[in-house]
Amino acid sequence: MPTDDLPETFHVTTDEQLRAVSNLTRHRIMAVLRFEPATITQIAQRVGLAKGSSSYHVRLLERAGLVKVVRTRKVRGVTERYYAMAARSIELPDPGPGQPDMLLRNAVADLEASPVDGERHVRMAHLRLTEEQFAQLGAELQALADEYQELSDPSLPDVSLAFALFRPAPREQADGDSK
Repeated sequence: MPTDDLPETFHVTTDEQLRAVSNLTRHRIMAVLRFEPATITQIAQRVGLAKGSSSYHVRLLERAGLVKVVRTRKVRGVTERYYAMAARSIELPDPGPGQPDMLLRNAVADLEASPVDGERHVRMAHLRLTEEQFAQLGAELQALADEYQELSDPSLPDVSLAFALFRPAPREQADGDSK
């Protein structure tokens, strides 16, 4: 299925949709479907699930509108369904105060599950930026991610990129600390 037919963004707006994308297994299923349609059997193999579990999670994603059937074919009298993402990207609502950021939580879980002996580039930097520099860096990071997403080839191995540019909550000074 050509991705040209897909809407650019799917906005998660309901509790059902948020629950669907918050689950790590469903997050990994959506990663499988990011570049090309797949059957329940193919999804199960790629994610490392039983077919029944894969089917259950895909049905929840389909009910939430996040994935859809894009093609069917008959195989030995059984209708095989190919699922794909409902849009090129999914936009999650900002988490409320004190709530976890599901996107980052899933990214960290994927990083922790990646092969330890595999190549990784992980870095955290603490910066002090003006509002203009902050906005410029955010735009540059987004443009770089978009540029490489356009270069993505489904025949190549998966690579995940996660970044977060944010201003941390002000640190409260501990009792007795001097300025």
